[in-house]
Amino acid sequence: MVRLTYEPIDYQALTEQVRRPSCGGVVVFLGTVRDLTGERMTVALDYEAYAGMAEKKMAEIESDTRQRWPVGDIALVHRLGRLEVGEISVAVAVSCPHRAEAFAACRHAIERLKELVPIWKRENWADGSTEWVHPGEGR
Repeated sequence: MVRLTYEPIDYQALTEQVRRPSCGGVVVFLGTVRDLTGERMTVALDYEAYAGMAEKKMAEIESDTRQRWPVGDIALVHRLGRLEVGEISVAVAVSCPHRAEAFAACRHAIERLKELVPIWKRENWADGSTEWVHPGEGR
């Protein structure tokens, strides 16, 4: 399952969605908005995406992950719009028969998502300035 959303990400529901009786390992990665980037105070992030292409790339990542590991289920969700410090911006949940596979699959999925998916973020700094960060540049 892949999804872009403007709504808060319910990671507990996502975790339940990927659980399978045949899978003893469930790994969830949550990316949150931090208050400090380098030495600059962040007050919020604005996320935008080329939705059609982003969902296509996310589906490719899902498929690739399923081919590499014995995935019971996988979910990739990215939030769009304005997010305040502490809010969840991205979630990846993966279930596999064993923990090592689940960890590896989850790491692969989030790394590929950050590398390939056309989602941009604008850093909103405490001093009132802003800066766009493009895919692959420290998302």
